[in-house]
Amino acid sequence: MLSVVVPFYNVADYIGECLASLAAQTLRDVEFVLVDDGSEDGSAAIAAEFAAGDPRFRILRQETMGPGPARNLGVRHARGTYLAFADSDDVVPERAYEALVGSLEETGSDIACGAVRRLTPDGLVPSSLHVKLFRKPRQRTHITGYPDLTRDRTVWNKVYRRSFWDERGLAFPAGLYEDAPVAVAAHVLASGVDLLNEVVYHWRLRETGDASITQRRMEVSNLEERVASLRGVQLFLAERAPRIKRAFDEMIATWDVRFLYEALEDADEGEARRLLDAVVPCVEALHPSVVAGLGAGRRLELHLLRRRMLPELREVLRFRREEEVRVVRRGIRNPRWYAAYPFFEDRSRDIPAHVYEVTRELVLRVHTDRVRWSGGRLLVEGRASIKRLDERHSKIKVWLSGRKKARIALPVHQEGAAFVTDVAVGKPGRWSLHVEVSSAGMRQSDVVRVARRQLPRGGRGRVRAALGKGGRLAIRVRAGG
Repeated sequence: MLSVVVPFYNVADYIGECLASLAAQTLRDVEFVLVDDGSEDGSAAIAAEFAAGDPRFRILRQETMGPGPARNLGVRHARGTYLAFADSDDVVPERAYEALVGSLEETGSDIACGAVRRLTPDGLVPSSLHVKLFRKPRQRTHITGYPDLTRDRTVWNKVYRRSFWDERGLAFPAGLYEDAPVAVAAHVLASGVDLLNEVVYHWRLRETGDASITQRRMEVSNLEERVASLRGVQLFLAERAPRIKRAFDEMIATWDVRFLYEALEDADEGEARRLLDAVVPCVEALHPSVVAGLGAGRRLELHLLRRRMLPELREVLRFRREEEVRVVRRGIRNPRWYAAYPFFEDRSRDIPAHVYEVTRELVLRVHTDRVRWSGGRLLVEGRASIKRLDERHSKIKVWLSGRKKARIALPVHQEGAAFVTDVAVGKPGRWSLHVEVSSAGMRQSDVVRVARRQLPRGGRGRVRAALGKGGRLAIRVRAGG
């Protein structure tokens, strides 16, 4: 029913645990196609021992060509109705393949995917790459309806229908980071995809032996191949699924470039030029709306990257890591606010002012910590601040708003962003609580919202607190004594 292809190269410290996890699978109608990619340590002997004791294990051998060609060789020899891949240093939970194959049998989808945990020296932790994707199960979904699947760039947390794999001509490229081009293309080409909220794969962070491809991500040659893989996916999506490309570009801009920046800070001039040559075409191809939606710091970094302004980029990276940026106001009649990162208003660098603008980023954040009765009065404690602006120089006002624009100012005690207000209402009616924050010439206000669990029980005399529409704190005052 299922063929699992496992390429291996110099993983003697880990392959035994991997193969033991495969042998323990609750799905019994399965074969394991092990591909020795020219190992020079004891990996082949360990694999041979498993094959000698379990007829489900078969071993193929080739000269060292990399994981992509090794997987392709395994696929050519695989005989199962379904197809899966495992890396030889990882571990597969025992129910994984039963759950994935069972889902495909039930739904008729082309791909079934599951959640991932990182296998670290301290135990299992969520994989940051996958953590948000598998919170709830979905059947026969698709990347066009769930664009977040562009983050699902690995092939080993999946089972593929073999007929789909062959009909679509899927194959791994040579080189590193061979997963993403296949995984994303398969998502686009599939008729349906099942998502399981069950953990189906333990992705190892190696402690000993050679570092994995992922752990060598700061090496220049490694990064060049990573960017080449991403650029290939961009080109595929631009041609076959342009609506999905924006989601993939967003991940590049927020996730992948971080590793490039880390490498650029320490690279010598020759290495830096190589990295820039590789990454600039990828960055230039980012969807404009993705760049526009980033914060000012990220926009500035990408601007400097595109223009190959390496000294300036390194200074901005250092500044963002070590210092706190000020927000400044410019203009009187139509004021705008800017983050004063390095080279702001430096005419010699010719960096457009809009790169630094943060006006739309200055959003009010109001959080209610506690609502309680005290001495016959309703006390509301919380925090209110405008994102990016200094909380120490802000001013908070609180008031009640009722029908026909009725308004009652309330006393407020403030310490930075923290505030406490005393709601004592004498006028009958229904009231909502509002907070306003002023800082650096910016003024914003919003209603106070609470969670149901924060509502105090009962009331005091004529005053009651309730949960209003959208979670608003609704205060009701009855007429009478």
